[in-house]
Amino acid sequence: MAATAMFEGLVVDQRGRAALIKYVGKDACYVVDDDGFLRHIDAAGVDRQVLAFLKGQVDEHRDVAVSGVLEMMGKDDLFTKVAVENSIDKMDEAVGQPIPQEARQWLGMLGFRIVINDTGEVVDIEMPAGGIEGDGDEY
Repeated sequence: MAATAMFEGLVVDQRGRAALIKYVGKDACYVVDDDGFLRHIDAAGVDRQVLAFLKGQVDEHRDVAVSGVLEMMGKDDLFTKVAVENSIDKMDEAVGQPIPQEARQWLGMLGFRIVINDTGEVVDIEMPAGGIEGDGDEY
């Protein structure tokens, strides 16, 4: 369980309706409307699935991803490279850490969207055009 829904505003149900964010105690949930029954789905579980998918995509193109980050940072030293690679290795440990609202809005405008079913299983992740291409078997 996590106190933050990382992908708030980017998660929809299979009917295309945005998942609301509610809290059960201190734990964030994505809420989907199942014909009037509001299902509260643990946000950490959904976020973990999304991060695992994204990590898989980055791992498939690790060299390109690392060099792109180094280029964006304007750095090309061994220590920065190791730090970037370590961040990629630990990407799945980021569950519950908030993504800035501006970044989520930007992702949404680019077409990034996460589709979940009524039990919280990620059934599709729509990537922006020109994103990292997988083999088509994931989500």
